[in-house]
Amino acid sequence: MLKGLKNFVMRGDIVTVAVALIIALALSTLIKAFTDFVVNPVITRAQGGRSVGLGWQLGRAGNRSTYLDAGAFLSAVLYFLIFMAVVYFFIVVPYKHIQARRGVVVFKEQGPLKTCPACLSEDLPEAAYKCRHCGTEQPPAAAARTA
Repeated sequence: MLKGLKNFVMRGDIVTVAVALIIALALSTLIKAFTDFVVNPVITRAQGGRSVGLGWQLGRAGNRSTYLDAGAFLSAVLYFLIFMAVVYFFIVVPYKHIQARRGVVVFKEQGPLKTCPACLSEDLPEAAYKCRHCGTEQPPAAAARTA
């Protein structure tokens, strides 16, 4: 039983995913610090420096629980965009390149799709003979194009 677990954990793709997760968590911390300590102060300063942030007070003045903090939301959106760009350009692109050199295609682009006339699902590959959702026979790809 332990040998099976060891074989599972030591597979190449599991190790790759684990390393990518560790790198992503480290980058997440770095990007969070950037948005908290660089972006948020810039937003606050742009409002004149006396404001608690970019947003609106919905209740009694000075009550943080009724403050609609749009600056924190903007910071979170910026954090997400930066984080996804970093993950894509520093993890996904190099991984695709390395795997392509090994002859393995990962994250391949989806081919042309067609719509099932019976159930109207739109995610069938053009060469499919049967619908994966309702099981109806599909016309051949050449006949579907001419129809």
